[in-house]
Amino acid sequence: MATIWKSTNQKSTNQATNNTIFGTTLSSWSRQQKLAVATIAGYAIVGLLLAMSACSKQSPKPALVGVSRQASNSATPATAVTATQANTAAPLAAAKKSPKKRPASVTYSDANSGVSFLYPRKFVLTSGNDALPQFAGMGDALMNFVQPGGVAVVTVETPNGSYPGTDFASAFFNVNVNRSVSEEECTHFALADSHNVNGGSVDAQKVKIGSTDMETTSNFSASALTQTETQYYHSYENGACYEYVLSLGTAGYGVKDGAEPVNRDEVFAKLEKILATVKIKIAPVEQEHVAEQAVGATAGGK
Repeated sequence: MATIWKSTNQKSTNQATNNTIFGTTLSSWSRQQKLAVATIAGYAIVGLLLAMSACSKQSPKPALVGVSRQASNSATPATAVTATQANTAAPLAAAKKSPKKRPASVTYSDANSGVSFLYPRKFVLTSGNDALPQFAGMGDALMNFVQPGGVAVVTVETPNGSYPGTDFASAFFNVNVNRSVSEEECTHFALADSHNVNGGSVDAQKVKIGSTDMETTSNFSASALTQTETQYYHSYENGACYEYVLSLGTAGYGVKDGAEPVNRDEVFAKLEKILATVKIKIAPVEQEHVAEQAVGATAGGK
């Protein structure tokens, strides 16, 4: 009985011992397993989150590519249209860039004398010391003031060969100024009108050129081969006498084969057009004088 009890006790003890050892082992492994599972689960969750984040960042890219492709595709027709428009506009631009024609007339202006006028671009202009013109084959053109002191301002000449097949030799428009003559003396001319058969002086005629009152006379001179017809005009402005000379020289008629007389009226008409554009700018000194006269008149009226 005692042995049986010991055996049973031994088995119970062994079973309890085994159970204790097994329990201890099972309990210890279970905690480690839990930690391992928890760790693996944590890594899995983190990996999943990273994967989801990566997918969320990568997912718009195809849409952007699609938009970019659509934008490039939609831009292609616009580029083609622009190129077409550019090709169409090219001839128009070329036409617009065609050289502009220069005006037929040129403006001359002189600050010292105050003279300005328009003249044909093809005419030859000289001023200063070279402004005194010459009669065709007859030397320097003489001024027609009654007192010395005249100064040549400017001369414009008709180009050579302007009237081919005729006896035309030269033509010019000339401006002279004389500040040594009075307003009354400016109405007279030194050279007598040679059209007067008696050779005496002829009173100047009053004419109106544009808005300016002038006196005029003419002169004719000739040699064996050349002839010169000249028209003179005087006006008094800025305390000076202004002289305008229109002259035509001819040569060769009756001597050159086939030479015809030039149309004098046509030549003088061109010179008279220049004269009609003449303007005289009031000098500063004259402006002060006019202002003083206006002030004096106002004071006298009071």
